[in-house]
Amino acid sequence: MEHLFTPSTSAAITRTRRHSVGDLLHRTARRYPDKLAVVAGGRRFTFAEFDVAVNRAASALAGRGLRKGDRLALLSHNSWQYAVLVFATARLAVVLVPVNFMLGADEIAYVLRHSGASGMVAEDALVPTAEQALATAGVTGGVRGWIPLTGSAPAAGWEDVDDWWTAGPDTAPDVTVDDDDPLRLMYTSGTESRPKGVMLSSRSLISQYMSCAIDGGMSAEDVELHSLPMYHCAQLDCFFSVDVYLGATSIILPGPDPATLLATIAREQVTKLFCPPTVWISLLRHPDFDNTDLSSLRTGYYGASPMPVEVLRELQRRLPDVQLWNFYGQTEMSPLATILRPHEQLPRAGSAGRAALNVETMLVDDDGHPVAPGEVGEIVHRSPHAALGYYNDEEKTAEAFRGGWFHSGDLGIMSADGYLSVVDRKKDMIKTGGENVASREIEETIYALDGVAEVAVFGISHPYWVEAVTAVVVPKAGGALTVEAVHAHAAATLAGFKRPKYVVLADALPKNPSGKILKRDLREEHASLARGTGSAGTAQR
Repeated sequence: MEHLFTPSTSAAITRTRRHSVGDLLHRTARRYPDKLAVVAGGRRFTFAEFDVAVNRAASALAGRGLRKGDRLALLSHNSWQYAVLVFATARLAVVLVPVNFMLGADEIAYVLRHSGASGMVAEDALVPTAEQALATAGVTGGVRGWIPLTGSAPAAGWEDVDDWWTAGPDTAPDVTVDDDDPLRLMYTSGTESRPKGVMLSSRSLISQYMSCAIDGGMSAEDVELHSLPMYHCAQLDCFFSVDVYLGATSIILPGPDPATLLATIAREQVTKLFCPPTVWISLLRHPDFDNTDLSSLRTGYYGASPMPVEVLRELQRRLPDVQLWNFYGQTEMSPLATILRPHEQLPRAGSAGRAALNVETMLVDDDGHPVAPGEVGEIVHRSPHAALGYYNDEEKTAEAFRGGWFHSGDLGIMSADGYLSVVDRKKDMIKTGGENVASREIEETIYALDGVAEVAVFGISHPYWVEAVTAVVVPKAGGALTVEAVHAHAAATLAGFKRPKYVVLADALPKNPSGKILKRDLREEHASLARGTGSAGTAQR
């Protein structure tokens, strides 16, 4: 039916109906102005105060020339300043580019070049790395924001971001933000040698927030502790942004130190906590666990990898009043796709659960046809959670969204009643300590070392990391390659979480008749490397 309205009336209707990520905090502040919103770094903000800080920051960014569609990179550990910038950029429709703070300067430079970032905000301790990355990427001018986490004065050419929210208008800039304007550019290694920029919009994110809140048992009464990196969709969008949407209280820590986590739960009477299995394990093993008052904790979440069954049983025994959820998904799904609920944890241990609200999930073969229950297939999703595509990459976007489904690249098995079990990564992505590591990227890095003839990188089961990056290297004939040389090369060129925990020198790699390296055989052959180890492996010859 045609709408016969004047342009001004149509514009007024559009503005009235707007529901973007940048609007969520403002609406929560109207509902709960005096409620505690954010606690971090010695600061405590009510929702009204947090809303004002966001508005002032948005005006400051606009005053420095940032406009709708511009990209702003953010390199920092978790902080209240990080939280402010997430919503300030959303109010301007400036595309936020969260950067993994564990990356080296060359890796950050790639993100800056690919995203076309016109500015950068970095915490003070990371500014030297940021400056090196900016120089390598050839980025000059633009915003340079300094987050004073250690209290140090800004370096030349940088300005203290805390000045952005101490003055200026208390109201939001008037910027039209449509449902599918890109607001976030999340870089994920996925299964490729170079990270891809995943474009997320308000429609993607808010649909996902609703799924998390409803299927994840979340409410405005929650007091949640956020310690995993906010550059990840998981902590930022399954939890922190949902808390802002609902009106829950967020306690922000710079990282998941187990002693600090335990002390903060007791001090702040935390009711809700998300951790990957490795962090839950570190809490259980900490000497303060049994002596800390954790009685306030009511809900727990894990993701990134399955929870070992014995650890699951131990958690339920030692935290009997805590209900657990398993969240599974991908950055391209903003990121939630499936959920395993509390009553399903032990009966369906190891499962990723069933499709979340707003998500349709199935398994397909290589031709895109559905597979029968119990058969292995690629996991695909259809949902408003899905990303807008990969930035500046038509080919990979077309491949991932072929047939009108998002193809995850993960392989799984679906039960007749819809429970998903993830059995493998289609292209050998390694999940280690809650981080995604692309085997091909590590292989290409090791290939750059003199004396390497062949290399295969894969993950093996590990009691701490869940999966440990492992490299089997074939030296060139007559060379003098050593395990130590491979480790040193990796240390000089790769972020710490990407470096192989184990390096094995071999005479040859197992291959099938067509020449494909059989990584499954390598995993089986070297599975014993991690047995009896702690948080790190040892070099193997």
